[in-house]
Amino acid sequence: MGSELDPEPLARALIDQGRVLCLPVVQARDAPMIFRRWSPGDPLEVDVAGCPAPLPLAEMVTPDLVITPLLAFDAEGGRLGQGGGYYDRTFAASAEATRIGLAYSGQLLAGLPIEPHDARLHGILTETGLHRCIWR
Repeated sequence: MGSELDPEPLARALIDQGRVLCLPVVQARDAPMIFRRWSPGDPLEVDVAGCPAPLPLAEMVTPDLVITPLLAFDAEGGRLGQGGGYYDRTFAASAEATRIGLAYSGQLLAGLPIEPHDARLHGILTETGLHRCIWR
């Protein structure tokens, strides 16, 4: 969305490796997102947050890796998203998933303000590679 890094090349690379993909679905503004299986070309509909999402007939899945878009990040895994709190609620409900941000390297900032409910990322994938986050 907007100026976020386009995830399509990553999705295609993962599919070429035989990975199963899913997309998040916002069903309620104050609840964690669910995830539904998805492949390029599958039909999408707009969810409660106004984002394209797989149709209800798509299989629900529990991902072990969540790649999240963001507007800014820091080296300690802090992230700034679109402000809806959807990913934070989802990460709190499924702490076992590895959390990787998807961003341009130029979106790195020094020390984003982190609130108690903010879930830190394990790493950031940029056009220059994967950067592991170091939590203090």
